[in-house]
Amino acid sequence: MNRFLLLPIVLLTFACQSRKETVPDAQQIVDCAIEAAGGDRYHTSVIQFTFRDRQYRTFRESGKRVLMRITQTDSSLIEDRLAGASFERKIDGVPQVLADSTRQKLAEAVNSVHYFAYLPNGLNDAAVNKAYLGRVTLEDSEYYKVQVTFDQEGGGTDYEDVFVYWFNARTYLPEFLAYEYHTNGGGKRFRRAFNERVIGGMRFVDYRNYKYEGPLPVAELDSLYLRDALELLSLVELENVEVIPGNYN
Repeated sequence: MNRFLLLPIVLLTFACQSRKETVPDAQQIVDCAIEAAGGDRYHTSVIQFTFRDRQYRTFRESGKRVLMRITQTDSSLIEDRLAGASFERKIDGVPQVLADSTRQKLAEAVNSVHYFAYLPNGLNDAAVNKAYLGRVTLEDSEYYKVQVTFDQEGGGTDYEDVFVYWFNARTYLPEFLAYEYHTNGGGKRFRRAFNERVIGGMRFVDYRNYKYEGPLPVAELDSLYLRDALELLSLVELENVEVIPGNYN
């Protein structure tokens, strides 16, 4: 490793480790988590992967972050593109006229997959509010529990959703998360990360996705996980992950 790059990493590691001696702060935990998982590489790289037979790609263009989803059917190539608040769908290169409700639904679907793929990146967005909920033990490891909520302004159509993250107290990496959502009838989910790998200096994980139907708030779903009282709903697995560095457009 280049010695000029090593110094900032050493200083960051020391700063994060030293915080363990004091009561942690939600913002500091998230800062350390983002740096540990890849830092600025999230913003300076082209990232692409496959999820459930669809291709996803993110890059920056004219200063904007662009999220793509490409679907190849038997007869057509469908390209969905989300840049800021602007969404566009093309079929075989032809822009489509969409109803507002359809455009919103498609944009949310594209954004959701990208959001989970790059966590903990995104937890420092302007509309995000973070609160430290305490330190807990899960599967013989210590975790910092942090709740995330969103401002209505800038928080998107899902601003009422509530997320909780369990950050490993040693590595600061998020290994569990839970969330309550309100679209499509709403629901609660709990996820356990697995298959952690580092590609292009960035951390990627897959998830075991559990569902819960009951009155407990999402911040308490870890207690049900420990009792094996959650129902496994699906696996969330990213395939063919590729990171191309140096996209500064």
